[in-house]
Amino acid sequence: MASHCFQFFQGNSFSDLFAQDVGSPDHVLILNYPATASWATYTNTQKYFLQDGSSESTKTSFDKICQKEPWKNLAVLGNRLPGVVISTPPESLLQYWREHFDFTGTQIELMDGSTYLDDLNQSISINSAITLFPFDHLQPAKHAVNPDTHYRLLSKATLAELGVLCPSYQTFNLKQVKLDQIPLPSQFPYLIKTSHGLSGEGTYIIRNTSDLNYCLEELNKYLKIDLLETIVVSEFVKHVTHNYCVQFYVNKQGKILLIGVTQQLVDAEGNYLGGVIDYTNDMSQFFEMIAAVGQYAHEQGYFGVIGFDVLETEGGELYAIDANFRINGSTPLCLQRHKLLKFNKAIAKYSSDYRMEGTLDSIRATLKPQLERKEFLILSALERVKYGKIYTEIYGIVAGETLEEMQQIEQTLQHQGLHLTG
Repeated sequence: MASHCFQFFQGNSFSDLFAQDVGSPDHVLILNYPATASWATYTNTQKYFLQDGSSESTKTSFDKICQKEPWKNLAVLGNRLPGVVISTPPESLLQYWREHFDFTGTQIELMDGSTYLDDLNQSISINSAITLFPFDHLQPAKHAVNPDTHYRLLSKATLAELGVLCPSYQTFNLKQVKLDQIPLPSQFPYLIKTSHGLSGEGTYIIRNTSDLNYCLEELNKYLKIDLLETIVVSEFVKHVTHNYCVQFYVNKQGKILLIGVTQQLVDAEGNYLGGVIDYTNDMSQFFEMIAAVGQYAHEQGYFGVIGFDVLETEGGELYAIDANFRINGSTPLCLQRHKLLKFNKAIAKYSSDYRMEGTLDSIRATLKPQLERKEFLILSALERVKYGKIYTEIYGIVAGETLEEMQQIEQTLQHQGLHLTG
C-alpha cells in the first residue's frame, strides 16, 4: 500500500524522541517498571496487575527492574528529559556513557525507592510522568498517558482491536469462568497467555500435557495471590521464518516516526535473548501494520514508543502476536542507527546476557580497542561477586559492517572473556 510513507526518527536519544510532545520541563520518564515482589515499597497489587513471577522466589529481581533495565535506557536518555532512577549507576558506567553516548548525567533524577511515588505525587515541579506501565500508587493525573487506557492497551487481550492480522484467540475473565472450565483446543500446540506478563513471563507454549499442567499450576499460583484476572488462549503460528519487533513513535498529533525493526532472538522455550538489527532496512514491508497500530493508539489517546512483535511465515504472511505500548527492550539498539551508520556499521546485535570476569574498569581496559571502534557498546553493567570472584553482568551491543563481521567481532570478544550466559 503505497499511500503510507514514514520517515525515520533523526535523533539518538529518548529526549530527542519525546521532545515533540514534551516541551515543558515538568515531565519525567520513570525508568523502572512497577513490581509485585515484597522488596518493592510500592507494589502493583491493587488495580494494574502485572505478572512478574507467580511466587516470591520467581519474581523479577530488584537488580533487574531497578538497576540493569533502567540504566540501559538511561544510557540513551539524552539531556533534556529527566529520568527517574531509584538506584545510581556505578561511576565507571557513567564515565563510559559520557565518553560514548551523548550523556552528561544532568538529567538523572535520583529518588528514594521507599518514597519516590509519594514524592512524585506531592511534587509541584513535576506534573507528568511517562511510564513503561501504569503505577497503582502514582496519581492518575500524574501519568502522561491515562493509566486505565495504558493498561488496556498493554493487555494481550487488546491485540485483535489493532486492525492488523493476528492469530485467532479467545479471552477469558477468571472472575467469571473457572480455570478448569475453560474450553481448551483439542490439539497441541497452542498458547496460553496472562494479560500483562512481563518480558516473556506469563506466556506458555503448550506443546503437550506436561506443558499444560505446568501452565495451569502457574496460573493457579497467580490466582491465589490475586494477581490475575484475564487470560488469552491463542492459536500457535506455524512455519515461522522470522520473528520481528517493529518499533515506532506516535506523537500527540498522530504523526508516526520510525525507530527500527529488530529480528528477535529467542531460545527454545521462547525466552527473549535480544535482537539483531539491519540499519539499512527501510521497514516498508510493515508500513500498513504501523499505520493501523499507530492510528488505533492515537485514537485511544496514547503517545510514545510502540513496539509490536510480528511473525513472518513461509507463505509471507505477517502476524502480529503482541503489542507493547511502551519503550521496548531493544529500543536503545534501534536508537544507535545514525551513530553506527556513521561508523559504517549496518548490523548490530543487542543482548542483555553478556558476562565477563572482573570489574567494569578492568573490562573497559581489556576491551578498549573494540569500545573505541564502536564494535561493542555498553548500555548497562552491574558488578557481582560469586565465590569471592568479581564478574560484571552487561547489557551490550556488538556492531559490524556485515553480519559476518559482526559475528566475527562477537567471537573475538568471546576469546577475550565476554560470554553470553543465556
